[in-house]
Amino acid sequence: MNDLLLRQVRIVDPGGPHHDDTVDVLVRDGRVARVGARLQRQQATELRIAGLHASPGWVDLRLRVPDPGHEHVQDLPNALDAAAAGGFTAVGILPSTSPVMDGRSGVEYVLRRTAGHAVRALPIAALTKGCKGEQLSEAYDLMRAGAVALSDDQHPVRNTRLMLLALQYALNFNGRVMSFPLDPDLVANGLMHEGPMSVRLGMRGIPALAEQVQVARDLALLAYTGSRLHIATVSTADAVALIRDAKARKLDVTASVAAHHLLLDDSALSGYDTHYKVMPPLRDATHVAALREAVKDGTIDTITSDHRPEDVEHKKVEFPQAAPGIIGTETAFGVAATAMKGRLTVRRLVERFCHGPRATLGIDVPHIREGTPAEVTLFLPETPWTVAASDLVSRSRNTPFIGQQLNARSVGILANGRAAASPAFRHQLAC
Repeated sequence: MNDLLLRQVRIVDPGGPHHDDTVDVLVRDGRVARVGARLQRQQATELRIAGLHASPGWVDLRLRVPDPGHEHVQDLPNALDAAAAGGFTAVGILPSTSPVMDGRSGVEYVLRRTAGHAVRALPIAALTKGCKGEQLSEAYDLMRAGAVALSDDQHPVRNTRLMLLALQYALNFNGRVMSFPLDPDLVANGLMHEGPMSVRLGMRGIPALAEQVQVARDLALLAYTGSRLHIATVSTADAVALIRDAKARKLDVTASVAAHHLLLDDSALSGYDTHYKVMPPLRDATHVAALREAVKDGTIDTITSDHRPEDVEHKKVEFPQAAPGIIGTETAFGVAATAMKGRLTVRRLVERFCHGPRATLGIDVPHIREGTPAEVTLFLPETPWTVAASDLVSRSRNTPFIGQQLNARSVGILANGRAAASPAFRHQLAC
């Protein structure tokens, strides 16, 4: 990366030396060389965008990238390119590939395939072999190989004793178990949130109880073991209440919510559009309000994209046959900012994208200070834009947000000695 001078950028860096300052930042040889007022440009490329903000790099905890196995849908380099466009400097790669990332070779494949990219890949290895919930994976070996956490993605561990053993075992090496909060027996082939809308549409519902029961069980096991647990993609008010109580009892629990669950409710399904089919399902407005309040008060630590690419053959079908999931890395920040407008400050929003996920994984915050490697996200927190297909880097296009207006957007990132921008700003961040 050539020298880059950021002009009049607002720093959002809680705990850092320049938080809330509007300054110039000179990045040289991939490091923050100078921070101050009216810095000399010299040979640096100058970036001046009205309303530009900078923060320590954001982390996305949940990307399902079907590489290896179905690289035609999306491969790892393309997924990291999309993450960079969305403002993420590091992303958690889920284990539900083909074959499943349940051995050292799978973790090493991810690290080797993504080496040298601006975005750092963080392998999240399988908690059980094959994500089948029958036998624990070699967790310690996976962590030594470079995995940052253990999860079976959207395959809940049915066997309560196995989940207990997983939490106990993780204590031995300070591991973090990530659980998916849906009881599969209560889901029972449901297609959407159980409520008046599911009755009106004639589709089998997934009750909020399915999430409540699973979260209650996992929190009870956490209390018994004294281990560490992350509850991923919470979607209901009852789960929020349970997590809030667990935190009050000082249990070591963190939680995330997908950005789309903060903005959309089950009324979006009225047209049977499969782009809105996700798992957990979009809930009703009461649950959405509870999620927003939980993000605001810190009960939910992290906002994630829950990025799940699918090809058209798995989306452009009848609703019951469609695969759940949307791509989200490019739009997650804009979606979350739109949902939380007037409810959350820019500082708190950055904390949910940066500090929350880093605390969950035990990764330091790369504060913006002179002499440190630049790991920076550049963004516009109050710039409305309409999402166009040309704004997407992801090979897959399964998103409901094309054509919708969002209230904030990412500009790009500086990380690993490189600069990467979203398509709309590539000509300005070319250095």
